[in-house]
Amino acid sequence: MRIPRVHITQPLAGQQQLTLDAGPAHHLLKVLRLRPGAQLRLFNGDGLDYPATLGGGGVVELQPPVAVDNRCALSITLAQGLCRGERMDLVLQKTTELGLAALQPLQTQRCELKLGGERLDRRMGHWQQVLRSACEQSGRAELPELSEPATLANWLGQLPAPADDELRLVLDPEGDTRLRDCAAPGSIVAVIGPEGGLSEAEIDLCARAGFRRLQLGPRVLRTETAGPALLSAALALWGDLG
Repeated sequence: MRIPRVHITQPLAGQQQLTLDAGPAHHLLKVLRLRPGAQLRLFNGDGLDYPATLGGGGVVELQPPVAVDNRCALSITLAQGLCRGERMDLVLQKTTELGLAALQPLQTQRCELKLGGERLDRRMGHWQQVLRSACEQSGRAELPELSEPATLANWLGQLPAPADDELRLVLDPEGDTRLRDCAAPGSIVAVIGPEGGLSEAEIDLCARAGFRRLQLGPRVLRTETAGPALLSAALALWGDLG
């Protein structure tokens, strides 16, 4: 039987016994229906897994931590145009499983999703839960960095100067760059449009910021497919897939 992995926000280092917060305790006891004596693994984003034994009342007995050696050596940041509902969830879930380092949601000209105030707070909380679940499933011990949505212009304006080995890409069906023609990068920053794609003006704005126009293949991909496809191709070429 597979040992459950559960993300918590409580400190774990140096602890021998811990009373879980209400959320994780409910998940273990009521959702997974684990009984006292069950084995599990806890993680909180510090790069370690903490084997534990479940006791009564949400108390766990912690064992010495175990290093998790599956961090992606190729740092990939994805700037994703906001898309609706399950499409954004799918991008977050699959790119996290593949090893994404950071995700920046973008408000672009053709975005149909508008977020602000309490609605933004709820959506950010939901997205964080998607990331946690994807890390639990995939064995990752560190969550990708998730930023609040920004406009494309503001985000580009805040980007630091690129490192010599950083590859900047903007997905464009008419692009003149292919991954196989690029030198092996130390990191990648990629921009993907929403359901309606990026406007030509937005692609030009990215190009002026040093982004190469990437044609990922001969077929047009949906926005929720493009990010996972890009990560898969890049990690097969230069990373730890394949």
